[in-house]
Amino acid sequence: MPKTSKIIVGIDPGTVLMGIGIIKVSGSVLSMVLMDTLKLSSKKDTYQRLEIIHHRVRSILEAYHPDEFAIEAPFFGKNVQSMLKLGRAQGVAIAAAMESGIPVIEYSPRKIKQSVTGNGNADKMQVFKMLQRILNFNEIPKSLDATDALAVAVCHHFQNKSGNQDGDKLKGWKDFLNKNPQRIK
Repeated sequence: MPKTSKIIVGIDPGTVLMGIGIIKVSGSVLSMVLMDTLKLSSKKDTYQRLEIIHHRVRSILEAYHPDEFAIEAPFFGKNVQSMLKLGRAQGVAIAAAMESGIPVIEYSPRKIKQSVTGNGNADKMQVFKMLQRILNFNEIPKSLDATDALAVAVCHHFQNKSGNQDGDKLKGWKDFLNKNPQRIK
């Protein structure tokens, strides 16, 4: 019997604050399972924080048994040291998923925002508000890093679904809307 639902984990990596979002997809219905952050003490050394990230991601994977794992790719900023730290955090999270045998894919911040809001330059509040509509929740997170992680998971679902459940190529926006009535608000 084919599986009728799937669990997707989304991660917004960070060495001080990491967002964690989990969604469940049942048919065409998306629902939030978890919206959380892992806050790490900046007083701990980098390697201790990386170890904590690895253990936390592993425990999430063991608890929720996700089918897929999506993570935000680090973007190049002006501070090379910050990017290196972010890349390490991303790497240990990816390693935890790979150890668990879960497929991993990464998305750029711009792709995530575009997929969720239709605007690759959307701010965190716009992403949050759109996620509330898509996932139908009213909860306000402790940090918008948690909703960023949810956005990663939702983006992954939209990118894999692409309005294309039956394998046919889409024939424009009208065809997309006909195949995805739940996306019309």
